[in-house]
Amino acid sequence: MDVTTLFSIGELSRRTGLSVRTIRFYSDSGVVAPTTRSPAGYRLYDLDALLRLELLRTLRELGMDLATIQRVLDRELSVAEVAAAHADAVDVQIRVLQLRRSVLRVVAERGSSPEETKLMHRLTQLSGEERRRLIDDFIDGTFGTMDDDPAAVAVVRAATPDLPDDASGEQVAAWVELAELVGDEDFRARMRRTAGHQAAGCSLDIEAVAGEDLMESTRQRVAEAMELGIDPRSDRAAPVIDDLVRRFAEVFARIPDTQFRDWMARQFEEAHDPRVDRYWRLVWIVNGWQVVPNLIPVYPWLIQALRNDRDAQSPQWAPPPDPAP
Repeated sequence: MDVTTLFSIGELSRRTGLSVRTIRFYSDSGVVAPTTRSPAGYRLYDLDALLRLELLRTLRELGMDLATIQRVLDRELSVAEVAAAHADAVDVQIRVLQLRRSVLRVVAERGSSPEETKLMHRLTQLSGEERRRLIDDFIDGTFGTMDDDPAAVAVVRAATPDLPDDASGEQVAAWVELAELVGDEDFRARMRRTAGHQAAGCSLDIEAVAGEDLMESTRQRVAEAMELGIDPRSDRAAPVIDDLVRRFAEVFARIPDTQFRDWMARQFEEAHDPRVDRYWRLVWIVNGWQVVPNLIPVYPWLIQALRNDRDAQSPQWAPPPDPAP
């Protein structure tokens, strides 16, 4: 053998950047055995050993374990096969780290207690399959069989929340709140009562009969009152709600009295339970969907104003006059 093709362990160290101690360990382990020894007993390595060491170092830096590298070097596995498997493993690690980062950011922003921090960590550590099972259990426990209300159940299942791997802090917080919400028996009862309308996006009877013009006017009037900070139980709310009651009573050919107000309140409550609305908003956030404009802040104000305990009257109300110049 031409001695010029052989390298001492020190030369291998200089060429590969690995320490002499590390090369000796790989040599003793049989991963890169010496080609021969010098007359003085020093280890000598050929070009193939140098290339094996360079590949070994690369694979180790990529995080592969020594046993797998040994199989690659022995040609039991190809580099491509190992790289593909390792890339999948790295993807999992990245997803875990991204989710962990999001949880830490939520904890920092919210000043979470140790108990809340542990809860967030536990819920976000669930696998995608476990998270889907959590929602499936909620749907099955809420609606029973598909025969109960197949349209509502189909819509709820189609909008299953799916926490992404690169979830933002807002999505993590929404998922944690959602996970707690679906385990609440009172919420399940509310969801069952209202999902037929809310999940399927159906209009209430009162909305359908009143017509789009009156409903749009109602939304606008209530929104304006809310922007002005008007308490629905205050006297300032009276002109707004009295006028709306009068207009609805005309459409339904009813007397705008307390009984009619209570009927209106029950109609709007039927499909606009605040906790059910909150469920859908959380689903939109978790899934990264654009939040659809809705009546979440409007109907509770309207319902509360309708249920206000005072004598219902039907005054001929008009907007206040413009201020004098």
